[in-house]
Amino acid sequence: MNAVAAKFNTRAEAANSLLCVGLDPDLERMPERFRAETFPLWTFCRGIIDQTAPYAAAFKPNTAFFEARGAVGATELDMICEYLHDEYPDHMVICDAKRADIGNTNRGYATAAFDELQCDAITLHPYLGREAMEPFLKRADKACIVLCRTSNAGAGEFQDLLCDGKPLWQIVAEKVTREWDRDGNCMLVVGATYPEEMRVLRALAPHTVFLVPGIGTQGGDIAAVVAAGLDSSGKGLILSVSRDILYSSEPAGAARGFRDAINTARSVVRKDVHAAR
Repeated sequence: MNAVAAKFNTRAEAANSLLCVGLDPDLERMPERFRAETFPLWTFCRGIIDQTAPYAAAFKPNTAFFEARGAVGATELDMICEYLHDEYPDHMVICDAKRADIGNTNRGYATAAFDELQCDAITLHPYLGREAMEPFLKRADKACIVLCRTSNAGAGEFQDLLCDGKPLWQIVAEKVTREWDRDGNCMLVVGATYPEEMRVLRALAPHTVFLVPGIGTQGGDIAAVVAAGLDSSGKGLILSVSRDILYSSEPAGAARGFRDAINTARSVVRKDVHAAR
């Protein structure tokens, strides 16, 4: 277990939570009062962070929403990451950037995410192979969260293609966990909308942490996800929720509700395991 996985587990135990709050701030959906701010995304996200931090183990800023605002958005993203680093150092911070490029370019991306923004982890596309991912993989102090079985409806267009009789998502999982994860710093993105595939992946990668998008708006079922993906320690899942928390009339209550629903599902799994013994 590397430092980032240990950090997440420590926070998960302290907060009794596997919840990750996704920071996907859409200016058009924010209350009107934020739009007059000089840095509206920063002001909005700071409020969300403060309200939901007691119930969360991680935060996941999505860089696309900030990049769309140019230099101002870049400043806002930097302010948010600095705030998380300074005020909530126990929470895992995931840079949701889904980077993929040749190694020379990835060196710049790795420096930006890990050193400038001081994020603990980053989401990555595996399509260019291990050689291209090396600038990320060699950072044993950070975490590389590799897209495996994503939550979107069209995921199967490529991910279900068979390679030597196996779906591509399985090949990715095997490559990452058996060959790329030399320093214990690799995780996988496994969508909540595909619990049966998650069950297969958990069997293939019993100790790998899964970042799980797709709960809430996308329709992922918490009970099914937890039953399929929980590891033997009762953790191993980072369950991400964005819009259903961000745009709730009571973000703290929404975060608490998701945290509690996840824990209810965890307790069912633990009872089933105990009964099986």
